[in-house]
Amino acid sequence: MNELLLVIFRVMIFLSVALFVIGIFKPEWLRFRQKQPSRTTIVAAAVGILIIGFTGAGAIQFAGKNNAEAVNPGKLLGEAVYAVDDNTRRCAPGTKPGTAGASNDEKTSTGIHYMVKTPVNYNANIAHPLLMVYAPGGRSRYESENYMSLTQEATAAGFIVAYADHRKMTTETIEQLAEIPGLIETKWCIDTKRVFLTGHSDGGTTAMGIAFMNGTKHIPAAIAPSAVGIRGEDLKEYSCPNPLPVMVMHSSHDTLFPGYGKETIEWWAVCNGCDTASPVKEADGCITYRSCKNNVTTRYCEGTGTHPEWPGKNKAIIDFFRAVNK
Repeated sequence: MNELLLVIFRVMIFLSVALFVIGIFKPEWLRFRQKQPSRTTIVAAAVGILIIGFTGAGAIQFAGKNNAEAVNPGKLLGEAVYAVDDNTRRCAPGTKPGTAGASNDEKTSTGIHYMVKTPVNYNANIAHPLLMVYAPGGRSRYESENYMSLTQEATAAGFIVAYADHRKMTTETIEQLAEIPGLIETKWCIDTKRVFLTGHSDGGTTAMGIAFMNGTKHIPAAIAPSAVGIRGEDLKEYSCPNPLPVMVMHSSHDTLFPGYGKETIEWWAVCNGCDTASPVKEADGCITYRSCKNNVTTRYCEGTGTHPEWPGKNKAIIDFFRAVNK
């Protein structure tokens, strides 16, 4: 319908120009009820039609742009389906002041901004898994959300999802970014045993760093980092954390961190006590290590994009985290 109206308004613009030219140079060409309108009347009518045409066309195009933004699946909040039973973790009524929807301007004590998105039907008495998303280099929380488009799928799956601004990579910065899940838990009803971390490039490095660094490795229940800037050689400096579900995503065409993904998943496979001799290639192209301690999933998914490309395995990431039970 909008497309038809847009065509009509554009035709009006074209006709108004033609009418204006006729009114100036050949007013005698026009007759209305056997009378010839004056030049002034014709020009005024042409200007009026022109204004209507431009106004109508502009309104439709603007509305179309706003509608396109409104249905951006990366930003929509999903409606969660709560399956509640006697084992469901809960929060005492009135203890969590965080509101439903989007809270875009949260901040840590060190000034790192982050935002929190809940399911549209958020229940403040039921503990939610938290998906913490760390940004690639130079990206804000808003850019990170646009880039990864995880909000709708995560909230529809019952997660609260949070995005943090990027900060330059240092050990201190990773520790500061690791504080955010705890800050979120003070305001929203979070299942602290189901805090999950993901991110791309520096964000992936942050997610992985939190999982093995002393002082923070107790935080995540699982991680799904992408395009990490950590080598196997770097990881030798660290002791293994307790067995942890890990899904590493990396590209064979990543020229910035070539081969880093394979090196890191091999380290995790050893730490998780998996059978490293014969990983199994799954139908989705990912490789899964078997016989890991505590039955933790240890996966490696290799793409073919360049380093700046998010792998787009959003459903796989959500499914991977949903399968983790603690």
